[in-house]
Amino acid sequence: MAASLENRRLSATETQREVVTRFAPSPTGFLHIGGARTALFNWLFARHHKGRFLLRIEDTDKARSTKPAIDAILEGMRWLDLDWDGHEYYQSQFWARHAEVANELLARGHAYRCYMTQDELAAARAEAERERRPFRIVSPWRDCAADAATPDLPFVVRLKAPREGETVIEDQVQGTVRVQNSEIDDFVLLRSDGSPTYMLAVVVDDHDMGVTHVIRGDDHLNNAFRQLAIIRGMGWPEPVYAHVPLIHGQDGAKMSKRHGATGVMDYHEMGILPEAMANYLLRLGWGHGDDEIIAREDAVRWFDLDHVGRSPSRFDTKKLENLNAHYIREASDGRLAGLVTPRVEALIDARLDSAEIALLTRAMPELKPRAKNLNELAEGATFLFRERPLDLDDKAAQLLSGEGPRLLARVYAGLSALDEWNAETTEAVVRYVAETTGTKLGQVAQPLRAALTGRATSPGIFDVLVLLGREESLARIADRMMTDGE
Repeated sequence: MAASLENRRLSATETQREVVTRFAPSPTGFLHIGGARTALFNWLFARHHKGRFLLRIEDTDKARSTKPAIDAILEGMRWLDLDWDGHEYYQSQFWARHAEVANELLARGHAYRCYMTQDELAAARAEAERERRPFRIVSPWRDCAADAATPDLPFVVRLKAPREGETVIEDQVQGTVRVQNSEIDDFVLLRSDGSPTYMLAVVVDDHDMGVTHVIRGDDHLNNAFRQLAIIRGMGWPEPVYAHVPLIHGQDGAKMSKRHGATGVMDYHEMGILPEAMANYLLRLGWGHGDDEIIAREDAVRWFDLDHVGRSPSRFDTKKLENLNAHYIREASDGRLAGLVTPRVEALIDARLDSAEIALLTRAMPELKPRAKNLNELAEGATFLFRERPLDLDDKAAQLLSGEGPRLLARVYAGLSALDEWNAETTEAVVRYVAETTGTKLGQVAQPLRAALTGRATSPGIFDVLVLLGREESLARIADRMMTDGE
């Protein structure tokens, strides 16, 4: 349930001395990469200062704000382990409060009822286009007396923006930014149906939630000047602003679908670990010396706004995968097995039982050094669970042509005679076959790998023999070997 207006005002008063940040996404789709980084920066800043991090769903666009979209944002936040304080807020639940503030601005003389029709607005816009100048609302209702209202006609409530001087923001990322007040138009606060606009709602909600620091993308920088006009009209404390440059693709253009995946959970499907994604997002536009691998606790301890860059960062999937490979190597074998199990099951179209999951866990030390993501890890593990006779890829089939099957017969004979089955004893057999046949070790090991895994690449072949065990290993070799009588 949403907090009452009284509770919201109380919380704003109580938290004046603590840092409060917020992430306020519009639920019109998935959690975008840029939004995820904004959420991360807000979360880190609040945790660094032992403050509060709030989540507000800005669902004022009812046509596009769907429950699946909201669920997708929450899923992305939870996957990245960005916990918020208290429940999530929904902006649409506070429309009455937004209207209350608009009416107070009217009473204070900082807003006015505007009865301009759509035709009048269109004509003014067309005139500006003909004169090649920026369109600014010049409403004849701006300076009318309050008793000039015509209640029978539809109207909007507009802010009476300052016309003289300039507005200055000391932005914590962008530095000092100035805008001439003549460039700020009399924007709408309440629509003709009484519903609030985004510009009003965000200011009221930030104030009532006690937000002290507004950290967001620099595409909102122009909004800050308009929002300050509302804040100053109400005489409210001004938040600290920090507008972070956007994330670009490798070509330097704003990140979009043509650059590949743009949703956080798309990278989950690609097999990226959440800690790798968080680490990568942290380093997109923020740095701590030459540190690349940054644990969450270090990020909380080190994060500040002083080291956020002013230039857009470029998203590099290869760098993300390299970072992910590091986190895969560092992850526990049990955790990786749990994450990879459903991916393996999808590849082999079968469920793994408890014994097979235990085998997958034992295989992790050999499998994970070769994988950049969980999908590669799953693909590399499938040989453990495929049914005989194994399907061969093209390279494996080539390895089992020529003398390969005859060499396998010699390996089979040597392995069958072993009393102990381990990496050392199996290696000794393979080396003996190579020596006695006058071939190189690789010429024996490669056909053996193809027979055991169906692939030309795999973990170390002697580790594979141990993981598969005596019975399964010998059976797979027998499927591909050729005796002298054949």
